Amino acid sequence: MYQSATLHTFHIPVMGLGYTVDTPLKVARFGISSVVSIMDDFLLEDMRRIHSRILSLPFSPILESEADYRAKRVQAYLDMLHQVIQTQMEELKNENWEVAGSMSQLIALLPQESEVTRLFNQYLAAESSEKNSLKAQLAELVIPGSVDVNIMTKVDKLNYDKEGNELSREYSDALSALRGFAKSKLTAALVFSAGMNPALYSYAEQFADFFPDENGKIKKRIILKVSDYRSALIQGKFLAKKGLWVSEFRIESGLNCGGHAFATDGFLAGPILEDFKTNRKELIETIRQSCNLALGQKEQPLLPESESIKITYQGGIGTAGEDSFLRNHYQLDGTGWGSPFLLVPEATSVDEETIQRIIEAKKSDFFLSHASPLGIPFNNLRTSSGEDQRKMRIEKDRPGSPCYKKFLSFSTEFTEKPICTASRQYQVLKSKLFDQGKISKQELNDILEKDCLCEGLSAPAILAQGETPRRNLNAVTICPGPNLAYFKGVFSLKEMVDHIYGKISLKLESDRPHVFVKEAQLYMDYLKKEFQKLIPEASTKQEAYLEKFRKNLNLGLAYYQDLVDSIHVDSEEIIGKMKLQLQELKSEIELLRPQLA
Repeated sequence: MYQSATLHTFHIPVMGLGYTVDTPLKVARFGISSVVSIMDDFLLEDMRRIHSRILSLPFSPILESEADYRAKRVQAYLDMLHQVIQTQMEELKNENWEVAGSMSQLIALLPQESEVTRLFNQYLAAESSEKNSLKAQLAELVIPGSVDVNIMTKVDKLNYDKEGNELSREYSDALSALRGFAKSKLTAALVFSAGMNPALYSYAEQFADFFPDENGKIKKRIILKVSDYRSALIQGKFLAKKGLWVSEFRIESGLNCGGHAFATDGFLAGPILEDFKTNRKELIETIRQSCNLALGQKEQPLLPESESIKITYQGGIGTAGEDSFLRNHYQLDGTGWGSPFLLVPEATSVDEETIQRIIEAKKSDFFLSHASPLGIPFNNLRTSSGEDQRKMRIEKDRPGSPCYKKFLSFSTEFTEKPICTASRQYQVLKSKLFDQGKISKQELNDILEKDCLCEGLSAPAILAQGETPRRNLNAVTICPGPNLAYFKGVFSLKEMVDHIYGKISLKLESDRPHVFVKEAQLYMDYLKKEFQKLIPEASTKQEAYLEKFRKNLNLGLAYYQDLVDSIHVDSEEIIGKMKLQLQELKSEIELLRPQLA
């Protein structure tokens, strides 16, 4: 159930297709919100079957032969999550709170200043005559974390019927997923990530749950994952003109994050957060006016005055000090903690072999790859079983992957019907062009780096349940943010949450930079590689892009230098390190300038 007030100051963002697919079943009853990817209906159907068996729930498969099976599978899985979490909450509220159970676990996870903790301690110490009243108060306050869902807007392939005829737009992958969420019983939010998809955004207009009801409540909310203020304003206004309210902007680091990475022309997180802090009131009022105007024209109830927009940040946060500084200095409503939770089996679904590979990996094993068929840089792990499989297939002269799910089939270079660039079909055809001398070795290598994300990002969820993925495709692709390199070990849910709130400090690698410095270092590395690729043959346009990137990065570094000089960002030791590291980056960026002359 989506609530404007939540028990925790952090959420667990979506990770891959499978890593957070059943996270709500593990953490929602403790008030922790998380995000489920709803792009892979095959995985959702498998997980519904598995959890129905574990929980003794009735299960009736939804076959591909059924009309609109994709949306039906999404809806059925989300309805199962809703049902199970409702049951968990009823059990929690009805259990004996005097003995250890789910309620005591929930209390132990809350931040120290929590009103719920204060009331619970009052309840334990109260006379029996007062307990019923206090328990009723607590039952109202103890709410489950939101079961939010994610649609990556670029994953929106058109589909075909059995005869090969193209189906209408509403049956595309993303629109079908949205329809499944819209028809589900959840009161939750839909997170749009990876930029604007006008057709998808407009499709939300067809479902009443995205609009305020007669009491001003919105059952299905919209969250936008954005990289900067301008993007938030453009997308927020686009939706508002349709009467669709954005409940939250989730600012995500361009490079210091997991999954796909979107370099933001050199704009760093600090200045971006400053933009939101400075312009927040104007942003909310601009979008509110536009939204209410559209709602009035549709003769729909207007937004209540109490309705606001949350601003949160995610990407590379690693300590309680960083989390607290970000929330307080930039007046954020919360933060997202992703990759570290991959080492928390109580929260995410990662198979044991992959967890060990993460723990044993060196920092250099976490890298920005070209594995994604979408052509977007993709955070990867060199030592994953997915990478092992990709290389083995090349060695056996059978590059590429069998393509069953086809979610990333967008290339029509060789075929009329789109195929995936990670597929064996495409990579064999590309290899033939190389054999004929029509493409270079570098061009071929770039293609052979593409990997099957559909199977690799869903396999761990099945493997973690002790089952075998469809067609025995067991290789795992892991897409952690660079921050995960500094966490070593398997942690309990309580340990990780206590670390976030500063109750304990997990031992991190000693050379871990501050979240702001790490992101700046990643941007510097990215810029250097762009220089190496384009110079000395860069076009005027490319040179202008590089200079713009360099200038924005330089401005960001200057912002950080001013920040550490004027604000108590962290401990004196960390501030001292930050100053030295920022100066090193400033020196590095100055050395890049002459190459553009």
